[in-house]
Amino acid sequence: GEFEIIDDHRAGKIVVNLIGRVNKCGCISPRFDVKVPAIETWCNNLLPSRQFGFLVFTTSSGIMDHEEARRKHTGGKILGFFY
Repeated sequence: GEFEIIDDHRAGKIVVNLIGRVNKCGCISPRFDVKVPAIETWCNNLLPSRQFGFLVFTTSSGIMDHEEARRKHTGGKILGFFY
């Protein structure tokens, strides 16, 4: 889907337009630091299968899912997950 970043002069908000259904979503608190080799471990712990669902990270290159973070070879802090 598409997403829109809303600047409310505070922390900001992200509005996501979904294409399909969301079975489960969650926020990870505290925001743990995740290095590139540990992304696979987090995927195994939080997602139901390999090709199903996404982890959301905030990195120095912006907010991205785990697949894009792995492609760009960048780690960051984990925000949450959905599938």
